Amino acid sequence: MQTIILTVHIILAICITIFVLLQRSEGGALGSLGGSQGASGLFTGRQTGNFLSRMTVYLFIGFIATSLTLVILAQKAGTPEKVSILPATPVEQSAPALPTE
Repeated sequence: MQTIILTVHIILAICITIFVLLQRSEGGALGSLGGSQGASGLFTGRQTGNFLSRMTVYLFIGFIATSLTLVILAQKAGTPEKVSILPATPVEQSAPALPTE
């Protein structure tokens, strides 16, 4: 279950990145496709901007939902055992030898 949600989470992250990079900061959209001229058969410039903005929001909502789901599943899986670098029983050490001249 976690593997499927994690896969969807990664796909959403990649899609969010792509949708954000396609948007232009001037308000036009599909900047890498030439603005509204590149996608003139599909949408007008304004419609393209609205579409990309809405899709980014929907993808982000899905991203947050999968993030929260992964956190909840990780908490239900239980706490891992504490790992210690100290030995279980104390080891007796001898004093270091003095250097001889």
